[in-house]
Amino acid sequence: MDAIKWVANRMPKTEDTQLSVMSLDHVKKARAFHQSFPQYNQTPLAQLDGMAKELGLGGLFVKDESYRFGLNAFKVLGGSFAMANYIAEALGRDVSEMTYDYLTSQQLKDEFGQATFFTATDGNHGRGVAWAANKLGQKSVVLMPKGSTKTRFDNIAKEGAKVTIEEVNYDECVRRANAMAEQTEHGVMVQDTAWDGYEKIPAWIMQGYGTMASEASEQLQAAGVKRPTHIFVQAGVGSLAGAVQGYFANLYPDCCPTTVIMEAQVADCLYRSAAAADGDIRFATGDLQTIMAGLACGEPNTISFDILKNHSSFFVSCPDWVAAKGMRMLGAPVKGDPQVVSGESGAVGMGLIATLMTDPAYQELREAIGLDENSVVLMFSTEGDTDPENYRAIVWEGKQV
Repeated sequence: MDAIKWVANRMPKTEDTQLSVMSLDHVKKARAFHQSFPQYNQTPLAQLDGMAKELGLGGLFVKDESYRFGLNAFKVLGGSFAMANYIAEALGRDVSEMTYDYLTSQQLKDEFGQATFFTATDGNHGRGVAWAANKLGQKSVVLMPKGSTKTRFDNIAKEGAKVTIEEVNYDECVRRANAMAEQTEHGVMVQDTAWDGYEKIPAWIMQGYGTMASEASEQLQAAGVKRPTHIFVQAGVGSLAGAVQGYFANLYPDCCPTTVIMEAQVADCLYRSAAAADGDIRFATGDLQTIMAGLACGEPNTISFDILKNHSSFFVSCPDWVAAKGMRMLGAPVKGDPQVVSGESGAVGMGLIATLMTDPAYQELREAIGLDENSVVLMFSTEGDTDPENYRAIVWEGKQV
């Protein structure tokens, strides 16, 4: 088996100008927006007391995003809030006025008309953008990288989007979608990665993801946990990781939990950047083929990278077997614990935490992170079985990866 690779964060700190993107006020606005949707419900925070005891932890909590808006993944939070902000700005209004009722009204059609939202996706983000565009009476165009599954393609298409699978990797799909948006009247690129000159929409997307983090923090309080000691969060381009890290750094400015950023090994651009330790971004290239399709991104979000550089504790590069192990463990929990149906990109945290606590080969990393019987760990299962056939092949049939 390929080994897990890790590095402590020794990157030089910056002036931390991007942390304000995830201010508590911005996240509060995002959450109010999501709460205006009739489909809104707070997703569960699974408390895995049996698993925590089994592994030798003080507590283990898993935010289960398989229940989000009936879409089986968290990504819709970002795309929908970015659309609302774009429309608000076009109309010279504040996003707090962009309720679901207003955005689906004839008044909005009269005042704003119709835009076409373009995006590139490995699955969940594109489905979220397509769903939100469909609900709000807008149009969407979605490009998927080669190797994308038919299930994920069909899920996006049924939301009314124009979808294609391109013969290039994810990062090239981003460039193609952006070029198409620039050539289309009322075309808007809604991408969860930032680059120089494209920062406003990714920042709004990150704020949308803040809804999930703020729900989790309140649910922990309700469970009697004042503050988690550790947060494990996965990264593709890093928008989710930066959003979660940014929110908790703002929530606990003097004692932010130890945060561990996890990536798929074939697309570990943040790990490579942290290992170089000079503060510059490194890219991962190639086809980026991994079961963690949602993490198969080789070029980091520049806003998130700045937040992670200043606040995250460790960067970990995970082979596919880590995610597969996590899927099986969450799907077949310790008796008495709730089951979490977690997809390939959602379960990597469980696989890593379990490996650190049980495999002597990773004792050094466990001790560096400070995981022990006093640790209360929060992780995010960002998707359910978004590829049901592969989920069953791994969890039911023991597919080796």
